[in-house]
Amino acid sequence: MQTQETNNNGTKRPLFIALAISALLLIVIAILYISQSVEMKEVVEEMTIEKEILTEEYQDLALGYDSLESTSDTLNTMLEQERQKVEHLIEEIKTIKATNASRMRELRKELSTMRGVLKSYVHQIDSLNQLNEELKQENKQYQQQYSRIQNSYRELEGVKEELEGKVEVASRLETVGIRATGLNTRGRTTDRTSRIDKLEVCFTILKNVTAPVGIKPFYIRIERPDGQLLLHSRDDLFDFEDSEINFSAMRDVEYGGEEMEICIYYNVDMGELMPGVYTVDLFADGANIGRHSFELD
Repeated sequence: MQTQETNNNGTKRPLFIALAISALLLIVIAILYISQSVEMKEVVEEMTIEKEILTEEYQDLALGYDSLESTSDTLNTMLEQERQKVEHLIEEIKTIKATNASRMRELRKELSTMRGVLKSYVHQIDSLNQLNEELKQENKQYQQQYSRIQNSYRELEGVKEELEGKVEVASRLETVGIRATGLNTRGRTTDRTSRIDKLEVCFTILKNVTAPVGIKPFYIRIERPDGQLLLHSRDDLFDFEDSEINFSAMRDVEYGGEEMEICIYYNVDMGELMPGVYTVDLFADGANIGRHSFELD
């Protein structure tokens, strides 16, 4: 009996040892699994945080592109393309798994590249803005210079007009000693309207070295007491103050700038005259150079 029990105990001992070793292995495996699970969880959490950080960095990059604006249409088109690319990558980051380490590395590398591109655009826009500012300042200077030139031109035009006015006044002929008398058929003076054959208007032109010289027409206009103009034809016209008016009589005289006396004659038609005060106006070079009143009986 003892021998049999001893044999049974000898047989069970290895079994117990094997069971103990198996239990120990299971415990070790369990510990290792739990440890790896914890480590894996920590790695996943770290990668998730990294994904969130990467997303924020791309969003900051997008804000950087949104803040840029250029006066160049070509540069604005390129900026818009970069904005769309950043938005596309942000959407991709939101959809990929945090554990996709290779793609995350690629996105991190792409972020660095796009930051460099953004920096180059910032430099280009700053240079362009500086150039635009310089051009604005130059344009402002040109406008000021042009304004000064315009003011000087207007001042010169004013001086020119003033001088021309003075020259025009200075060149205008002056008359003295205007007289008008009636002449009968024998050339003798008379104040009787019924006996007058022609009216003689004489005057003296003063010396004027600034007046135009050469053959110069002189015109007279004689108004009756009732205001009617004495004339022979409605076609007898001359230029005065941008219009044409009738004259009673005219004479072409060669004028050389020296003082000279001129007489102009108006042939009276029968019954044309009436008693009263007449007015005669003298014209030359488009200007009224004298006026005189006389009376006929």
